[in-house]
Amino acid sequence: MKALIPLEVIERRIFLVRGQKVMLSMHLAELYDVETRVLNQAVKRNINRFPEDFMFQLNTPEVEQLVSQNVIPHKKYFGGSLPYAFTEQGVAMLSVY
Repeated sequence: MKALIPLEVIERRIFLVRGQKVMLSMHLAELYDVETRVLNQAVKRNINRFPEDFMFQLNTPEVEQLVSQNVIPHKKYFGGSLPYAFTEQGVAMLSVY
């Protein structure tokens, strides 16, 4: 049985983007203990279940803003692609997979 993740760890991974509280794909993958690419593949296979109010892809200025606010150490942290941002409903939908 896996240990519960402390609330503080989860709270530190919630960001405000486009006026919505979101969690980024790589942080969710870490919390679910899967590779980010695996999480992204599952989302792409079921993209119709993730409308824009559940999930959206960050654009370059949004990534740069997260980096400039020291939320993300460097753009390379994203592995060369723009991450997905999941709203609360999107996170709940991910838990099904």
